[in-house]
Amino acid sequence: MDFFKYIHAVGTGPKGNRDLSFDEAKDMMTQILDQSIASEQIAAFLLGWRLKPETTEEFLGALAAFDENIITKKVKNSIELGYPFDGKVNNPYIFPLVAKLLQKEDLNLVLVGDEKQPAKDGLTIKNIISNININENIYYFDRKKFFNKLHKLTKIRNALGLRSSLSTIEKLTGVAESKFAITGVFHKPYVKKYAAIYANKYQKLALIQGNEGTPELFSKGRLWMVDKAKIEEYIIDPKYFGINYKKSWEKISLEESLAQLKNPSDEFIKLAHLNAAVYLFITQKAPTIEDAYEILS
Repeated sequence: MDFFKYIHAVGTGPKGNRDLSFDEAKDMMTQILDQSIASEQIAAFLLGWRLKPETTEEFLGALAAFDENIITKKVKNSIELGYPFDGKVNNPYIFPLVAKLLQKEDLNLVLVGDEKQPAKDGLTIKNIISNININENIYYFDRKKFFNKLHKLTKIRNALGLRSSLSTIEKLTGVAESKFAITGVFHKPYVKKYAAIYANKYQKLALIQGNEGTPELFSKGRLWMVDKAKIEEYIIDPKYFGINYKKSWEKISLEESLAQLKNPSDEFIKLAHLNAAVYLFITQKAPTIEDAYEILS
């Protein structure tokens, strides 16, 4: 179908814009992934689509196009961690410490990485993985290998320089066919949106107010557990567990991030225990987060 039809649907303003059907959204995303259209058209659509804004039906159609291009490899007893591809700016990653705690609980962590995408200038999962010896229960998938068509859009996305709708739907891929998944959310309205587009892809889906949009909890926040149409909310406060970790508000370098993983403070280690407990709870290996924390401690 002529791609200009899709640009017209998202780029003519409130009176002229319209929502795409599932089939149209799938066709639109297929053309973008194939780059069978000009890069200027791709950038124009991505900008207009986010401003329109997107619908659940459009996201589902786009994800259907994703699924046709993703090469999966099953990882048993795993939870997929959905990280943003623009990275972390102010704080270190904690997943390497969490993985070590979960190894004895027979739980594997699935992570996906790629080159940095807009809009933050942060440290990415790929930056960290490339500079550490990862634990054997971390399964890292490079998007260049299993979803090369989305990887190849990096140049266009960085030229656009803005967060796009791809940023919303790229964090969870199903690459390892995991039964469980967790990703971070910035705003509560996205909880229902993520539930609508991902609930049927996982046995249990969890959403969390994580640090810098990641599935890592660094301070008091909410956890939402999605079971089909049902969403249950939990409040998690590190102080309840005697954790007094102080978040950073200054830009962190790769060297500083790696140093905190190599020589973690006592509070950072306790924070890793709490994150590991959350993952045990999500994967139904403990009845409550408190019980999981006790098991790990």
